[in-house]
Amino acid sequence: MLQALIEPLQYGFMQRALVIAILVGLLCAVVGSYLMVQRLALLGDAISHSVLPGLAIAFILGANIFVGAFVAGVVSTMCIALIKTRSPIKEDAAMGIVFSAFFALGITLITAIQKENKIDLNHFLFGNILGVTLQDVQDTAIIATIVLVVVFLLYKELLFYTFDPLGAQATGLPVNQLYFGLMLLIALTIVASMKAVGVILVLSLLITPGATAYLLVKRLHEMMIFGAVIGVISSIAGMYISYFYNLPSGPAIVLVVSGLFVLAFLFNPQYGVFKIKQQAPDQN
Repeated sequence: MLQALIEPLQYGFMQRALVIAILVGLLCAVVGSYLMVQRLALLGDAISHSVLPGLAIAFILGANIFVGAFVAGVVSTMCIALIKTRSPIKEDAAMGIVFSAFFALGITLITAIQKENKIDLNHFLFGNILGVTLQDVQDTAIIATIVLVVVFLLYKELLFYTFDPLGAQATGLPVNQLYFGLMLLIALTIVASMKAVGVILVLSLLITPGATAYLLVKRLHEMMIFGAVIGVISSIAGMYISYFYNLPSGPAIVLVVSGLFVLAFLFNPQYGVFKIKQQAPDQN
């Protein structure tokens, strides 16, 4: 058993992949908890798909693809906010319009690039965690540090805004800045996760660990901590399953975290489908 755990660590690519997986599992669970409690899962999906044209344009220009993806995520967020505030169109419809347009543009650009350069950019869509470089690890670590520090420093403000936006506004909190700041954190998290699971699967890591924790704990900080544990365990387990069974790493991680959600959904003590019913006390 111990030998099986140690074997993958002999290879540099697995060491880098595991570090990325742990960082992404932790980061996505913490940031995704806000999406869960605000019922904004679609927003995470919108931003994750909207980064594609940014990374494609960055590739064409020879710039850092992380920067390009982040800029595209921010622009998409601004477009959603603009449509929402300047028209009668609701936020969910605005998300659908923006993310589908950005995603279509990204696919078009990536297809054109592949035709011209004879290279495969599909790893942007599905992830290629086994191909990460030391620079990728450093970039992801920097992004994770920035996001987690901001969440820690603004925890009380974001907590108040998350559960009572009207009350937060009434007390003078800058709710618009908090909203946009949260969107920036989501965009950074998605950018950090691209190499691990790709933009298509990143929503699962953003939502599922928090959703699993939501079935088991009540408070936001507990949800973040428990979700982070679930995210990290799922990422590590997915990497080992990928290594030993020769499966794609990103989907393996997502399947593990989804499996844990199914177990929590079926057997959690309060809401579980197969929860054990407590017997009424004997009246005799």
